[in-house]
Amino acid sequence: MVNNSGKGIHKYCILLVMMEIFGRRTRMVTLKEIARECNVSPTTVSNILNGKPKVSEETKERVLETVNRLGYRPNYIAQGLRNQKTKMIGIIAEDIAQFTTPEIVEGIMSYSEEKGYRSIVKNLRLYARWSDSWYNKESDYHAILEPAIRELTSIMVDGIIYIAGHARVIHCFPEDFSTPAVMTYGFDSNPAIPCVGIDDQGSAYEVVKYIISKGHRKIGVIGGRADNIHTQQRLLGYQKALFEHQVLYNPAWIRYAAWDETSAYIEALELMKTEVTAVFCMADRMAGGLYRCLNENGKRAGADMAVVGFDDQEISEYFIPGLTTMALPLRKIGHVSAELLLRQIESGDSRIRQEDGAEKILIPCTFIERESVHQI
Repeated sequence: MVNNSGKGIHKYCILLVMMEIFGRRTRMVTLKEIARECNVSPTTVSNILNGKPKVSEETKERVLETVNRLGYRPNYIAQGLRNQKTKMIGIIAEDIAQFTTPEIVEGIMSYSEEKGYRSIVKNLRLYARWSDSWYNKESDYHAILEPAIRELTSIMVDGIIYIAGHARVIHCFPEDFSTPAVMTYGFDSNPAIPCVGIDDQGSAYEVVKYIISKGHRKIGVIGGRADNIHTQQRLLGYQKALFEHQVLYNPAWIRYAAWDETSAYIEALELMKTEVTAVFCMADRMAGGLYRCLNENGKRAGADMAVVGFDDQEISEYFIPGLTTMALPLRKIGHVSAELLLRQIESGDSRIRQEDGAEKILIPCTFIERESVHQI
């Protein structure tokens, strides 16, 4: 039955046009032809292609071999015409070059493909365009973002996942946005949009608790920018660990850098003048700046000063000594984001609401112990 709503009719007509266009370009092998070739029913072929059980291995192998040989491709347009879904989701990435983004995308795509959905990725290239200065370019940002959203909705994706470069509150989806959507690695200013991110506070608490368990009581911090949500939440986790273990909090031991090795090196020089015996670096790259500072002053991480990082970037295991750190659950974040989006799509509810608004899921990091923290 055709949906008689204006939106349903519009979608129906576009699907017909797309079918006509695609039909002119190529002659597609049909499900019935595959079934006839294999001497099975179209339902059996459909069950095999959709991973449903109760089909013998011999039949499954014969059908899949025929599918590959004849070059069968599912007609997603026709499927969309039947059920008003295209089985496509859109992914908008602020910048695919951000080290956190590729694994999140992989998590989204692997889960979506497993459930029969394809993904279309739009890369806004915000960092490539403006580096960090674009945060103050609200109109320029929306001039890039809004066409990307319009393009995805015009090809009738069933839902959209937005991947932030780092956690912050973003005015991304308007209040009346009706397409299912999820904000990933950030928080949308629209309270109806579900969000998925990392548990910065809980993860920082765990790694600082580990430092304390090694006997350290004078623990400094090299954080990111003071106005950054990652910095603020990780600092709260640090403070909670100190408070619960009755360890002195000294604000003079908190230093702020720019998430890079060079600025962290400068702050490390200041910490070297204090009594701290351990330092919590809020990024592995910043731990690299502390390592350099220690080496230049004849000291060694894991012997003269305990050092922990955060992120578990690939370089961290090649530090000498290897850097104890927290691994970001990036693929898990992508997986959970896709799961949330598909739940909206399949339920027909464009928002998964809780009593206090949309879901906000924070996923803990994984503790990675190496050799950079010594017992005292």
